Amino acid sequence: MVKKMIFLVMALLCSSMFMAAECTSYTKKGNQVIFNCKDGSKLSLTINSNAVVKIWYDKSGKLTRSNPSFAVVNDKLENMGEVTVNEETSAYEIFTSKLRIRINKNPMQLQIFDKYQKLIFSDFKDQGHVSDAKAVKAYKVLRNDEQFFGLGEKTGTLNRRGKNYKMWNSDKPCYSVTEDPIAKSIPFFMSSYRYGIFLDNTYKSEFKFGTESQDYYSFEAPDGAFVYYFIYGKDYKEIQQQYIALTGQPIMPPKWALGFAQSRGLYTKENQALEVAAEFRKRKIPIDIIYQDIGWTQNLQDFEWRKGNYTDPKGMLKKLKANGFKMIVSQDPVISKKDNKQYLEANKLGYFVKDVRTDKAYEMPWPWGGNCGVVDFTLPAVADWWGKYQQKPLDDGISGFWTDMGEPAWSNEEDTDRLNMKHHLGMHDEIHNVFGLTWDKVVKEQFEKRNPNKRIFQMTRSAYAGLQRYTFGWTNDSGNGNDVLDGWAQMENQVAVGISAGLGGIPFWTTDISGYCGEITDYPAMAELYTRWMQFGVFCPLSRAHHEGDNAVEPWMFGEVAEKNTKAAIELKYQLFPYLYTYSRKAHDTGLPITRGLFMEYPNDTEAAKIDNQFIFGEELLVAPVLKKGERVKRVYLPDGEWIDFNDKKTEYLGGQTVAYKAPLNTIPIFVKKASIIPMMPVMQYIHEKKDYPVFFHIFPNYEDEKTSFTLYEDEGENHDYLKDIFSKTNITCTTKAAGYDIEITPEDKGFRQSDKRNFVLSILTEQKPKSVLVNGKEITFLAVDALDIEKDTTKIQWSWDEKGSKLLIKIPDNRTKININVNN
Repeated sequence: MVKKMIFLVMALLCSSMFMAAECTSYTKKGNQVIFNCKDGSKLSLTINSNAVVKIWYDKSGKLTRSNPSFAVVNDKLENMGEVTVNEETSAYEIFTSKLRIRINKNPMQLQIFDKYQKLIFSDFKDQGHVSDAKAVKAYKVLRNDEQFFGLGEKTGTLNRRGKNYKMWNSDKPCYSVTEDPIAKSIPFFMSSYRYGIFLDNTYKSEFKFGTESQDYYSFEAPDGAFVYYFIYGKDYKEIQQQYIALTGQPIMPPKWALGFAQSRGLYTKENQALEVAAEFRKRKIPIDIIYQDIGWTQNLQDFEWRKGNYTDPKGMLKKLKANGFKMIVSQDPVISKKDNKQYLEANKLGYFVKDVRTDKAYEMPWPWGGNCGVVDFTLPAVADWWGKYQQKPLDDGISGFWTDMGEPAWSNEEDTDRLNMKHHLGMHDEIHNVFGLTWDKVVKEQFEKRNPNKRIFQMTRSAYAGLQRYTFGWTNDSGNGNDVLDGWAQMENQVAVGISAGLGGIPFWTTDISGYCGEITDYPAMAELYTRWMQFGVFCPLSRAHHEGDNAVEPWMFGEVAEKNTKAAIELKYQLFPYLYTYSRKAHDTGLPITRGLFMEYPNDTEAAKIDNQFIFGEELLVAPVLKKGERVKRVYLPDGEWIDFNDKKTEYLGGQTVAYKAPLNTIPIFVKKASIIPMMPVMQYIHEKKDYPVFFHIFPNYEDEKTSFTLYEDEGENHDYLKDIFSKTNITCTTKAAGYDIEITPEDKGFRQSDKRNFVLSILTEQKPKSVLVNGKEITFLAVDALDIEKDTTKIQWSWDEKGSKLLIKIPDNRTKININVNN
């Protein structure tokens, strides 16, 4: 009898939990409409634009939240004026120029259609919003062909369908290829049905993409305001651009940040830094940055150079700078308790996160430094205090920080004691996922306050949606800690993790080249994995080699062949700098990633959506790094269109097929889309070592009577003038004619000019030597290839023919005037 009563009680609880709400009325104010339900709950719709709707469900009907959004900085995307609600017998409807939004009354059900009345997004039956003792949950209709991409830095396949994910920033060194969660939480995803969802909730939210049913997917949060944004777009790019409009534009890195960087867990010594830097220059391997890891400080985190390890840090930094190097040092968000006057100071000022049980500073066991106080970056007074400390090494001459272990470290799901931490803005279950974000915000704002008109370099491990406003990222401690030589699967999944990071609004990121984890005891055996990781890693917008402990991962450690091949890969990165920097500006303007999944550029190519281990770099280049041990022939899927082998600049492939591409250890499979122009520069030992370098425009012509074009972007590279639109652009357009080409170069200078004496060199892939070349109507001089003086002679206009490469070379001084070129075959 007792069991029967318990069953009846549980049944009643379940039935009330899933009891469908009935919508009975609405109120409105401006662009917000609040629908009132019979059970006291409310559903608020704010029409942020013709394509973006803020949805807020509250079981209590209060529609209040403890903190404003940490992520959204602009929800007034368009002036929508007063929203009109059409009431029908069974539903309410709101129309925008792009959407038809319908609220069915009984049971309440939200549905969104496009302007052609096609259903895009719908509550699942009467369970669109369900509240129980554990969470608020949203169930949405799942179509049998629907695919999902996003959620930021996550492992596994790019397509999230059929998988579950949690948002809980976690310290997971040597994470597996399916492990979840890891270090960043970005609750934003996109559907192949042309919409995106951003769940603006900082608690431990969960996403279940069809794992419970083939008929619905769901997302949920255990506490806090249940607010999410519906974002409609004609394609993935438009959806992501609107997400960035909500959460803020990515900052641009200083130009040198796009060069190569070298790091190691025990890079913590002055002599070592100078020796490593000198060795790179001696071997002529391009590099811009040397890192210093956590042990550089005397105490965590007093920003004092460790005694004994550094005798003259200012002198060290001066020598590095003179040789073209920048130094980046680590920050941790804690202060060690033992023998540290900074701890006493912070504790006295009340700057630590409190333990709710004692109302004293929470003691955090830390991997280094013993017990620590956790700095409360949500407390406004902390910002200036922290800024004064971090300015000390900046005044010495360092160039930026990497903010490490901002989960904070060891605060994973199993570490429930951390939930006793009380921050100024709330308990830890609310603040956990934004702890790193609030830290990065302080670091950036204080840097800019004390170093005016200078771009910050800050690279972070743990953060939340909106981090692009403050910082860049790296994909955490990857690799195989059990067997460093067996890290191939981890390296391969780094491609998808990085692409996914870009989808979360992190266009500037790097993998740890070599993988962070694992003891390297056999360097010759590691050489192939290191080479292939480098060949992938140079196409990360930021490129850093890094490994744990004292495991050296400089290129020469792995033998002559590996050094030769990795040096060539790094040199290619430097040559592509003008292309990469142009897309860096586009990333700032639009939020679109630089490293893109094939599905983003080719949304209608069903095969492209299945590819996790290739990417589009910018828009014109496809990179398919070799990611398997012993592989010398790479199977490469080429999307719709026509593709040219970027390595030989000649061989053409028809897209829509998988090709077998020979890729020995010295080869990276790279393809350029037909009808493209790729700007490049000569190899330099560091970015812009030479100010007056020539720019090579590699032109892959279109078909007859069709054009190809590219607009090169340049600016000063280290200040904030780009925010004032002080830059220069050079547009180059090539039209293919029946008997040659017409080329137009159009400069646009807005307060900046890269050089007064440099050349443009046009390299045109063509099968026959032209009869003549005219510039602004005048025939120009022909020279043999080896007679062209490209770097020193910036006065003469000349052309040549490279018979071996089947290409035409035209050298033109960049005088910042409009130029017309006619090539006659």
